[in-house]
Amino acid sequence: MKNLIFLFLSIVLPLKTFAELRIDITRGNTEPIPVALLKFNANSNEEEKISTKINNVVSNNLERSGLFKVLPEDIFLEKNIKFNDTPSFSNWKLTTSQGLVHGRLSFKRNKSLVLEFRLWDVFSEKQMVAQQLTTEISNWRRIAHVISDIIYKRITGESGYFDSRIVYISESGPKSSRKKRLAIVDQDGENHKFLTDGSYLALTPRFSPAAQEVAYLSYNNKIPRIFILDLATGFQKILGDFPGMTFSPRYSPDGKKLIMSLARSGNTDIYEMNLKTQKLNRLTRYDGIDTAPSYSPDGNFVTFESDRSGSQKIYVMNLKTKKTKRISFGSGKYATPVWSPRGDLIAFTKFLNGEFYIGVMYTNGKGERVVYRSYLVEGPTWSPNGRVLSFYSQAKLSDGKITAPKIKLIDLTGVNLRELITPSDASDPAWSSLLP
Repeated sequence: MKNLIFLFLSIVLPLKTFAELRIDITRGNTEPIPVALLKFNANSNEEEKISTKINNVVSNNLERSGLFKVLPEDIFLEKNIKFNDTPSFSNWKLTTSQGLVHGRLSFKRNKSLVLEFRLWDVFSEKQMVAQQLTTEISNWRRIAHVISDIIYKRITGESGYFDSRIVYISESGPKSSRKKRLAIVDQDGENHKFLTDGSYLALTPRFSPAAQEVAYLSYNNKIPRIFILDLATGFQKILGDFPGMTFSPRYSPDGKKLIMSLARSGNTDIYEMNLKTQKLNRLTRYDGIDTAPSYSPDGNFVTFESDRSGSQKIYVMNLKTKKTKRISFGSGKYATPVWSPRGDLIAFTKFLNGEFYIGVMYTNGKGERVVYRSYLVEGPTWSPNGRVLSFYSQAKLSDGKITAPKIKLIDLTGVNLRELITPSDASDPAWSSLLP
């Protein structure tokens, strides 16, 4: 894979921080904020085409978040605002718009794309953002995601998630000969690419939070192996062979370690591997099954599932003291806990009364709530800002047939459900951090 294109951002106008436009995204069923998004001024037909494409991507990103309503252009009293001009706010208040975005776009020597844009608070008539972004022309979609993140962050007060990717397992073929390939796609379903050819089984991919690389499990020649794939170069290496069974490798927050569960002599425990020395450190010593570990964002704790209480429950271990405590006490079986990048919540899968659930709870086990349920749901993964969950699910139809696995995304409050469009069946999603 080609190296990621360098993206340059700079402040080009004074940034006024006293605007009042703000949305509280911690509440469920938030009324979307109406925003007006003008096409960026351009000087040529080719520039105008790119401007239209960027406008569409930004609009779609904001709409899909569920937090914004992008107003239709036909209600605008002004179709164009010069970049250095102050908008006629009285005209924009008539549209009910609370936020206004406009700017200009140009090509530099037919190689670079330079885009300047401004975000205004219409009600307080104040500028919120003024920035310039520069990249290669072919990287226009990436710049649209960055603009979306800037708007999202300025209005919500939290980091966005649009400039990110999801790696997953693409499934195809009959049940008796299922092909499982590693694939990657932008969070909006664009720029899809297969990363493996399907000649061997690929499972449980995980993004490194510190580098553009993915760890995944493979049963190449029936031997469980962990591969590390560099997304920038396409180069991959075998981390090692693990006799028996290996489950769910996951990176530490600094990207220097992998945590996983290994089955040895009929016992499954949690191990930590130093990626530089490949030395294994055993973390749990329980005569049963400890599996599906996930680090806290500060790297000081690990959450995992265990049957040590008699059925599958969620536990948290302090890595310094090795003290472990159970945090899930509800009915049903709990599995695949994943720590939020914000550090405040743990997502999990739960099985109860013949149905699967995706839920979240605070790290002390309190505040448990369900965000989605279906015949089968598995593999929760967090967006970079900890506000959206992705997972895969299957539904049981009225005729008893089971639908193919598909990747879904939902707000952590349990609203704004949507499906990630992929060219084939899809499972085991893993969300990247914001791209560097």
